[in-house]
Order: sequence, then C-alpha cells, then structure tokens
Amino acid sequence: MHKFALFGALALGLSSCTVTVGSTLGLAGSRSNLIAELRPDRGEGATYRVGEEVRFRITTRTPGYLTLVALQPGGVASTLVQGVYVQAGTTVFPRPQDGVTYNVAAPRGLQRVRAIFTRVRPTTELVFSGVYTEGRWNTATTTYVQPYAAADRDVQETSLYIR
Repeated sequence: MHKFALFGALALGLSSCTVTVGSTLGLAGSRSNLIAELRPDRGEGATYRVGEEVRFRITTRTPGYLTLVALQPGGVASTLVQGVYVQAGTTVFPRPQDGVTYNVAAPRGLQRVRAIFTRVRPTTELVFSGVYTEGRWNTATTTYVQPYAAADRDVQETSLYIR
C-alpha cells in the first residue's frame, strides 16, 4: 500500500511543468554548498511527455540525509522521498531499492523539484496539505531546515517541463 501511495504522490507531484531556470540564492540553506548538482536525467529545464519516466540526479559533497519535494504549477506540493540517507557522490532517484518509478502526468506546465539535504538525520517530517503559493512553499521548506546549523544543510532546486 505504501508503494501505491508513493507512486500516486509521485504521479501527482510530477504531473505538470514549464521550465524556468531560476537562482537558488533565496532558498534557506542554499549557501553551504553541500549539494553539488541537482537535475532531471535529461537536464535542467528538459521537456517530458505525459507518461514518460523521469529520474533525478543529485550529487552531494558529504554523506547525509535527503528529502525531495515537488511543486506543481497549480500549487499542489508533494514529498517524493524523505530523510533518505545518501553517501557522498551521485545518487539517482528513484533508486532501485525504492521499488517505484517517477512517471509524469497531467496537468502540463512547470514542475519544480527541491532537494533538502542535512548532514544529520531529520527529526521532523515535511508534510504538505492544500495549495502552496511561492511564499508558503518557501516557508514550509525553510521551517523544515531551520533547526540545523547553516553549515549542516543545503537546499537546491531544479525544474522540468511536462507537455
């Protein structure tokens, strides 16, 4: 049942996109430089058709815990993975042991995916409900990383377009 719920959340979370490359300078925790790379498998701003599979490549400079969250154009947010331990280096999500695929679905438009990385295991969960404006989404992710020292956290964002 958990796999079905995760798949459903991923399908919803990856359901729409328009690609805009934006700076992550305004993201809380984005200055510690722990995340070296975050991008969809076809590259930042790539286009995916409804039903196609997408993977996310993340490279970290140190081992730690990763949470991936997605924001649809209509403002619905979802958690793709939460508090998953990763080694330093590159990890591609979903990982084989996750037993899921990330398939994009309608609506079409801009899909934003944010990686939240902490060197220490997160002590809280990031739970989304309702519709998120840019400010509300930023507040939710900022609040999640606030308990961790600035040197122990990083937040980066990527996007893709679904048509």
